Amino acid sequence: MRIDKFLKLARIIKRRTVANEMCDAGRVSLNGRVCKASAEINVGDEISLRFGTGEVKFRIKAIKDVVRKEEAYDLYEQI
Repeated sequence: MRIDKFLKLARIIKRRTVANEMCDAGRVSLNGRVCKASAEINVGDEISLRFGTGEVKFRIKAIKDVVRKEEAYDLYEQI
């Protein structure tokens, strides 16, 4: 699954276009490397997002194509 799609499905970022723009701006890292929106993710990967002066890190626990709101927060854990 693409990282921009995962960020949207997991409800970390509200819109996929915003996730895509963040990747293009170099604000999203996958396993310590800046990545493009088309980067493929796997279970166990670490994502870090830079918002302004802060940084938030997540570890992927599961990948699903269809997710209900209640299940979205089970896809990752904050580290």
